Amino acid sequence: MNALRDQLPLIVIGVTLLACVLGVWGVHSWTRGRAQRAALLERLATEPGEPRARVIPFARLDRSVRRTLWGRRLAANLAATGTALTPGQFVAAVIGLVVGAWAVAVLVFAPFFGPIAALLALWVAYSFLSWRRRMRTEKFISQLPELARVLANATQAGLALRTAVSMAAEELEAPAGEELRKVSDALAVGHSIEDALGELRDRLPSRELVVLVSTLVLSSRAGGSLVESLRNLTVTLEERKETRREVRTQMSQVTVTAYAVPAIGIGSLLLLDQIMPGSLAAMTGSTAGRIAVLVSLALYVVGFAMIRRMSRIDV
Repeated sequence: MNALRDQLPLIVIGVTLLACVLGVWGVHSWTRGRAQRAALLERLATEPGEPRARVIPFARLDRSVRRTLWGRRLAANLAATGTALTPGQFVAAVIGLVVGAWAVAVLVFAPFFGPIAALLALWVAYSFLSWRRRMRTEKFISQLPELARVLANATQAGLALRTAVSMAAEELEAPAGEELRKVSDALAVGHSIEDALGELRDRLPSRELVVLVSTLVLSSRAGGSLVESLRNLTVTLEERKETRREVRTQMSQVTVTAYAVPAIGIGSLLLLDQIMPGSLAAMTGSTAGRIAVLVSLALYVVGFAMIRRMSRIDV
């Protein structure tokens, strides 16, 4: 009986996780069924050969979010990450994540940790966007030497810069190919080279891209040897690429430490609650205990931020 009582928190956690998984699977199946039904009805009602619109989940929520200034900024951030998520889908996912984190924290730790877990889940969601955008920017930067090489070869062959950009968009893989395709489309509808490349620089900000954009804009505006400039820029970008890779390798241990320190703190709370069941609820039941928990969490956050700041070296 005592053994069953000791295993009760683990059983509750397991049942909760199973219920969450089944709930997510049920919502996904229900959404997919509605989309298939709507697609079938539209296919039956549409004449052969006419285009059919794709059914987007949470379309109504997406329209409501896009009407706000925050929603438009969110849409721009999602576009920069290269994901297929719409603002409505992202908001729905964040709401589910926050509610799930709150419920799990209440069941595993204590009711006091529910709002803290919800804030942590909200931070994780926005950190995911920043991480995806940073990874896409890093991948784009790694493709810049090849991009400069393709543009140099195209201009040396006598092609105009607009044609060279279109050719590079077809030859390069994502994300460089996708971003150059947007630049090519902007040039096709009448945008200037400066405006189209400026939008690219705003979507994927980096020093390397700023140098490349400045080189292309100045060459198209004032003339000069664009081929020679791109050749020299290719060598410089290759050297910076290797330097960034070496710095990232050297600082990988510090980065792991930044995430290991908060994980150790959360693991200590779980271990304490397993050794002394109900200790977290008793500790957070008083004002002094709540203050101690909040101070310790604030120290963990400050430590995480300081370690991440020390490990971030701009090259």
